[in-house]
Amino acid sequence: MNKEDQLNRIKEDFIDCQKVLLAIGDETRQSILLVLIGTDCQTGLRVGEITEQTHLSRPAVSHHLKILREAGIILMRKEGTKNFYSIDVRTKLGVLKTLVADIEELIFGGIDDESNGN
Repeated sequence: MNKEDQLNRIKEDFIDCQKVLLAIGDETRQSILLVLIGTDCQTGLRVGEITEQTHLSRPAVSHHLKILREAGIILMRKEGTKNFYSIDVRTKLGVLKTLVADIEELIFGGIDDESNGN
């Protein structure tokens, strides 16, 4: 793949990552993610439990959970009238890994070839 193709792929990666980057760029959402990461992904947490652990108001937690859900980072599971939130193990955070890998390939990809005289 030539450099122009690699740059185009990285541009597409950035577009794919926009919602995720915006969502995880906020310190409050990072706090919520840390709380969710530390829980059992099977059961998840309710808004009240997240509120207790983050010391944020219920409306603030609900607002940030909505942004994280829309970015594809967390899941909501309904059980009767209760909602449980957890990290999505098939999360959109994987697009960040792709972005970083593509950037590394562009920057470092030719280094081994050059050092071998290719």
